[in-house]
Amino acid sequence: MRYTDIAIVGGGLAGSTTAAMLSRAGIAAIMIDPHTTYPPDLRCEKLGGTQTPRLRKTGFDEEILRATTVDGEVWEARFGFVVAKKPSDQHGVMYDTLVNTMRAQISSSVETLYTKVVEVATSSERQRLVLADGGTISARLIVLANGLSISLRHLLGLGRRIISECHSVTLGFDVAPVDRPAFPFPALTYWPKRSDARMAYLSIFPIGNTMRANMMVYRSMDDIWFREFRENPEATMRAVMPGLDRMTGGFKVSGPIKIRPADLYVTDNHRQAGVVLIGDAFATSCPAAGTGTDKVFTDVERLCNVHIPSWLATEGMGRAKIDMFYDDPVKTACDAWSAAKAWHLRSLSIDNGLTWRARRWARFIGRLAQGLTQPTNRSGTRPSSSPPRPESHEGRLA
Repeated sequence: MRYTDIAIVGGGLAGSTTAAMLSRAGIAAIMIDPHTTYPPDLRCEKLGGTQTPRLRKTGFDEEILRATTVDGEVWEARFGFVVAKKPSDQHGVMYDTLVNTMRAQISSSVETLYTKVVEVATSSERQRLVLADGGTISARLIVLANGLSISLRHLLGLGRRIISECHSVTLGFDVAPVDRPAFPFPALTYWPKRSDARMAYLSIFPIGNTMRANMMVYRSMDDIWFREFRENPEATMRAVMPGLDRMTGGFKVSGPIKIRPADLYVTDNHRQAGVVLIGDAFATSCPAAGTGTDKVFTDVERLCNVHIPSWLATEGMGRAKIDMFYDDPVKTACDAWSAAKAWHLRSLSIDNGLTWRARRWARFIGRLAQGLTQPTNRSGTRPSSSPPRPESHEGRLA
C-alpha cells in the first residue's frame, strides 16, 4: 500500500501539468499512466493567444515554449484571396512533445507509476485505488485526468451526456511545396468561400522544419468525402478551397493523414466526495474552436494554485470541498466561453440563415479592412507602435 495526498489518474497534458505543479509545490502525489513516454496523438498542435498567459499561470511557460516553433506572422485568406498578414504568437508543437516536455518538469518528489487503475473506491476521507500490477494506493484525493477514457467512469457512477455527436472533425497532416524550397508564407489560415464546403478553416504552420496542416470540417464520419480525401488529398483540398494555389503554389500532402472526430459531452454525477475531474475527463471542447488547452490550463491552475492547498489544510475530502472547484467562477467562465465558441464557429461556418451569411460577409470585410490598414512585414512586426492584436483561437487545434 502506497500512501499519498493526491493520486493523479492519467498522464496526458492535464495530468502531467497537475503532477508538475504539485511537485513544485512540495505536495505528495502519485501519477498513474500506462505510457512511459507519451505516444503521438492528434490533439493540441499549437499554443497562442489566451493559451500562453494561462500556461504562464502554471509556472512552466518558459520550459514549454522552448520546445515549440513560433511562426511570427500568419497570412489570412478568405474567399480565395489573402486579406491580411498579421503578427502571430502561434507556437507549433506536436501533442506528444508538449506532454513529454511537461512530464520532464515533474520532480522526483512525485512518483510516476506506469500501469492502469482497475478498481477504485471513494469516501469523504480517503480514496483507494487498485492497480493492474497488483499495487494499491491510498490517497486523500483522486484527480481524474484520463481524457476520453471510460475505464473508471462506471466504477465511480459517472455518466457521459453527449451534447453534440461528431460536432467537428480534425484532419492532421504534413504539407510540402512542390518544386520550391518553401511556401511564401510563414503560416496560413484559409477560410472557405462557401458554406457547403462544410469546413471551418485550414491552418498551415511550422513545427520544426515541417509545415503542419490542421483542417477542420463539419461532416459525419460515414461521409464519402473522407475516403476521397485519403485517396487524393490535394485534389480534394482544391475542390473545397478554390484559390488555395494562389497562396501555396503547387503542394503535396506528405506523411500519414490522421482524422479525429470530436463529440461534445459533459459528465453527470461528477460532484462526489474524494474525486475531481479535469480537462476532457470532465467535458470536451471543439478542436476547431481551439479552446481545449485553455480549459486544461484553467482547470489545473485553479485546482493546484487555489483549491488543493486549501483542501489539504483541513481534514476530510467531502463533497463540499469538491463543489468549490466545479463552482470556481474562473473555471465556469472558461467552460461557458469554450462551449459558446464551439457553437458559434460551427454556425458561422455552415449555417445558411440570413444572419449567419451576413456575419460571414461582415467578417470578410472587417478582416480585409484590417489587412489594408495594418500591414506587417515578414518578421511579424507592425510599422506603427500599436501592440499586436492577439490571435483568434480559430486556427489552433486543442
